[in-house]
Amino acid sequence: MKRKITAMITAAAAALVLTACGTQPEKGRYTIGIAQFAEHGSLDNCREGFLQGLAEAGIEEGKNLTVVFDNAQADMGTASTIADSYVSQKVDLICAIATPTAMSAYNSCMNTEIPVIYTAVSDPAGAGLAGEDGSSVGNITGTSDALPVTQQMEMIRRMLPQAKTIGILYTTSEANSVSTIAEYKAHAAEYGFEIVETGINTIADVPMAAADMAAKVDCITNLTDNTVVSALQTVLDEAGKQGIPVFGSEVEQVKNGCVASMGLDYVELGRQTGAMAAKVLKGEAKASEMPFEVISQASLYLNTAAADQIGLTIPEDMINEAAEKFEEITVE
Repeated sequence: MKRKITAMITAAAAALVLTACGTQPEKGRYTIGIAQFAEHGSLDNCREGFLQGLAEAGIEEGKNLTVVFDNAQADMGTASTIADSYVSQKVDLICAIATPTAMSAYNSCMNTEIPVIYTAVSDPAGAGLAGEDGSSVGNITGTSDALPVTQQMEMIRRMLPQAKTIGILYTTSEANSVSTIAEYKAHAAEYGFEIVETGINTIADVPMAAADMAAKVDCITNLTDNTVVSALQTVLDEAGKQGIPVFGSEVEQVKNGCVASMGLDYVELGRQTGAMAAKVLKGEAKASEMPFEVISQASLYLNTAAADQIGLTIPEDMINEAAEKFEEITVE
């Protein structure tokens, strides 16, 4: 069961609090801003895990932590405004969930002393948030959710031995999606696949792009692309009309109707990020001196109800290997 977050306040309310009480934090007490790019399961899990990681280090809401939370609803302009508001409030740290919010927070904090800790950034170097060697490029660090691309294709091949084409929808402005597409293309031939990609600009582009894609590929696989995942049900509906499976990039997408995923544990990713943030808040480490960290352990998740809807039989050995199986589709 997801933990209910009870101590989060809006940026506007936090500004009033900080104005009334002053901007200098009481020793041992912290105010942080959590900027989330979109509302979907994996990013929600990151936020949940992040707060767990802080609490495990003794920094806990309701005791010595105030959290200002804002969701950009997949809008880059809003993400930038949120980051700017945190800077004006002089928060002690910004947690940026997903690549667009991380980039916005980095830009907003560049001439300040506010550290930025990001999570769910698939390609920090490609997004300009880290050096090619993983080193920090400023007062910023965090955790990466680099997708297990080859493991995903191996899983798809086992489930669809006759498939030739994998379709991928992605947002052209998301650096992590662009780099992951390149990795899929680099390894596709090893598994006998051709990658067919379609770029979109906004969530309004998804219905037409998904319908066109579903009509010409054997299956669709999702990235951790925030805009596309926000429109997951549209992708699933169009794929269902063609009787083809959609594969997810993490467990929440499988719960919501994707057939399977070699996915990452985003709560654990968030906890890892929270532990890093705690070190920075306590003065035990500086974000500028911490290389980003990667979570790489992928597990197989299956949804038998989603498979049944399109008449797909999942091999018995894969069912036995699954870390978790779902027998119903849960749409939140």
